[in-house]
Amino acid sequence: MNRFVVDSWAWVEYLRGSRRGEKFRELIEEKSELFTHAVSVAEIISKLRRENLDYAEAWRTIASNSKIVVPSGTDALETGLLHASLKRERHNFSLADAFVLFSARENRARVLTGDPDFTGLKDATIIS
Repeated sequence: MNRFVVDSWAWVEYLRGSRRGEKFRELIEEKSELFTHAVSVAEIISKLRRENLDYAEAWRTIASNSKIVVPSGTDALETGLLHASLKRERHNFSLADAFVLFSARENRARVLTGDPDFTGLKDATIIS
């Protein structure tokens, strides 16, 4: 079984029903084990709310199809160190992306995304 930490990018595409989102739908139907970081949930809800889209339905979809990962204090520390390291080479790599990447590594999973900031990372599966 595949294990993925789903980045906010992938969830938004899925929720919008885009072509890229359809590729993500296939993974859900394959019964992959999915995780979503709490920071990604906040990003998704904020984005949908600002666009006047149904954020409540989005929350139900995310929560029913994935396990929500909530960071501990130690996770926050380790993510900060990871972010500092990645920022040296990847200037646009966000702190939220670092939380997702750290979570993937901790859960022996891959990041599922279409975000170009993850390009070239061995831990990422890029939906194109």
